[in-house]
Amino acid sequence: MSRCGEEVVSEESEEESNGVNLMEFSDEILLHILSYVPCTDLVLNVRRTCRKLATLCLDKSLTHTVLLQKDYKVNKDKVKQLMRDIGKEIYQLNMAGCYWLPSSTIDHVMRCKNLVKLNLSGCPVSSLRLSKMLSSLQHLRSLAIDVNPGFNASKLSSECKATLSRVSELKQTLYTPSYGVVPCCTSLEKLLLYFEILDRSREGFMLSGQLMVGESNVPHYQNLRIFYARLAPGYVNQEVVRLYLAVLSDRTPENLHAFLISAPGSFAETGATKNLLDSMARNVRLDALQLPKSWINGSGLLQHLKFNNPFYFSFSRCTLSGGHLIQRVINGGKDLKSLTSLNLSGCVHCLAPESLFRKAEDDIDSSILESLVVSCCNLRHLNLSAAHHHSSESLGNHLCQLLSRLKHLLSLALPVCSITDVGASVEKPPSTPNLVPQTFGRKVRIGVQTYPRNLGDQTNQKIESSVFWALMGSLRFLETLEIIGSSFSSAMPRNEPAIRNSLPPCVRAQSVGDSEVAAISQLTYLQSLTLAQLPNILTGSGLVNIGLQCQHLRTLSLANLGMMGKVVYMSALMDMLKHCKCLRDLRLEQPYFCAGAQFFQALSHCSALQRLCIVSRSGTLQSDAVMSFMASCLEVIMCHMFMGESLTVCKNLQQSIVRSFQAERPALNVVIFPLLHEDLTEVIRDVPMRHLDEITLFKSRVAEEPPNLWW
Repeated sequence: MSRCGEEVVSEESEEESNGVNLMEFSDEILLHILSYVPCTDLVLNVRRTCRKLATLCLDKSLTHTVLLQKDYKVNKDKVKQLMRDIGKEIYQLNMAGCYWLPSSTIDHVMRCKNLVKLNLSGCPVSSLRLSKMLSSLQHLRSLAIDVNPGFNASKLSSECKATLSRVSELKQTLYTPSYGVVPCCTSLEKLLLYFEILDRSREGFMLSGQLMVGESNVPHYQNLRIFYARLAPGYVNQEVVRLYLAVLSDRTPENLHAFLISAPGSFAETGATKNLLDSMARNVRLDALQLPKSWINGSGLLQHLKFNNPFYFSFSRCTLSGGHLIQRVINGGKDLKSLTSLNLSGCVHCLAPESLFRKAEDDIDSSILESLVVSCCNLRHLNLSAAHHHSSESLGNHLCQLLSRLKHLLSLALPVCSITDVGASVEKPPSTPNLVPQTFGRKVRIGVQTYPRNLGDQTNQKIESSVFWALMGSLRFLETLEIIGSSFSSAMPRNEPAIRNSLPPCVRAQSVGDSEVAAISQLTYLQSLTLAQLPNILTGSGLVNIGLQCQHLRTLSLANLGMMGKVVYMSALMDMLKHCKCLRDLRLEQPYFCAGAQFFQALSHCSALQRLCIVSRSGTLQSDAVMSFMASCLEVIMCHMFMGESLTVCKNLQQSIVRSFQAERPALNVVIFPLLHEDLTEVIRDVPMRHLDEITLFKSRVAEEPPNLWW
């Protein structure tokens, strides 16, 4: 309750530090303060302190919407008491990701007779339990659930199906080939599908997407306005989504205005999908679009699709050239002020006039980026990562200078090579000592430059004159920043063995290091920061500046910084962590990382920390230090470590943590396992999807989905 960014409500006191009694504030001010307190604390604790708070804590503005999705201290008894006290007052209930609650907890949701929106994603719910619950929720209009192996739609009662027939918004995460409850939802306007089906069962048997063909009912899409599908890797997911799309290809909904399919790797176009796209080009005007790269590459689809007031585009990993982007998407400079989110991640030619004879490392055409910036002046989320965007030496046309015009940006993802000053990268010869080797193995550092530890000394080096420094100074309200090497790949890809070797960084990125990291400290409102494959990190001094200046930082992800054979920034990282009072999520991926007593002592200063993930080839850990850290940081509910230790050491530590802290922390999830062990993928599949998707697996998250896709 007394976490960063949340007002503390204590018992009524006669003396306050400023001589003002909290209870003398107006009801409006007190309600605003109470809105930052978790609902379980309000109803079960705060309202019992005095009569005034007893009344205010039950105000409709506080009980209308109950969010339990990251209330890691909530348990079955608290949910039961909460539903008993205010169940009839709850209209929106979010229990997404409450994986630790037993399935019987869902029975208490039936007390919420007036529920309109319900999110149970990540909660274990059987077909019978779901049927019983939905039968009593006649006002429900929005539902999010998981469909797990063993789901049987025939067990849904007629009352349950009647409720589903009135649902207009459905989010369904599939862990088994099935239509789920989609055929029962005859009034669907928004359909979100997340395909998480594995190609093999736990017993090693190959699965088939054709298992669902025998279901007699088919989806009803006639009223559909938003269709979204996100596929995890695997051919079964592709097979199943095709069956969902087959119905769409027969008759495209007239009111469809958002069509989004996010598919990794190759997802071949079929005759049915081609018919669907042709029908969309003839009959609908879209506001949001995302398609698999193979559906766009080499086709004239974009030339025929019509757009109304688009707010989201994703052309991730497409070979779309900048010329096509300007001509076919923004019509040669058409006013696109409505566009707020644009994902061009992995779109290697998107800032070049053509892609036929161009190399990925060639300089960008600044006029294309300028047209994009002028036309889409209200962008709030922009992803340009996973590509080589090299600026030319033309004065005033650097990528950073052009992006500084986007004053409304809230999140930004850039490749490392795009932020370097052209002169600095060109002038620096290949033999300079700052070109740090990026191969594994311990190496001797020769001629290492000493960087200053504070911004005052760095002004002497004129780092403020760099284009990246100026960009950071112009985006004062940026909340999320990702700077990722264009050739970076995590050592932990999904559903595959750990990667043992990484590609070297781009030559243009070789000069990016401590001074660029220090420039990020200008972002006063920064909440999430990702830095990956910055080769010229020598001391990590910029991290200390970020810790001091970015006091709202909640999520930090660092990967492969500086020399690969040694963690050169460890001292600076420990200094930084002492200032990160709001940090909740920390992910570190670095070979030879030593998770020892000093590191965990520094990390213990992060009193708000909830989730920790360390990925380190040949990394080591000290079990006693980990146990002491877990004992001192009471909010930590996730500890994932994939290191170089033996299986015995890992298992013993994992069991010790669970045995010591599980009772006090019901949501505790601990995975400690050798990174290069052959059974790693089997261990990963048991990680709750919330943690796996949000922190354990590395990926760019800027503009990954349309803003406000779900609540």
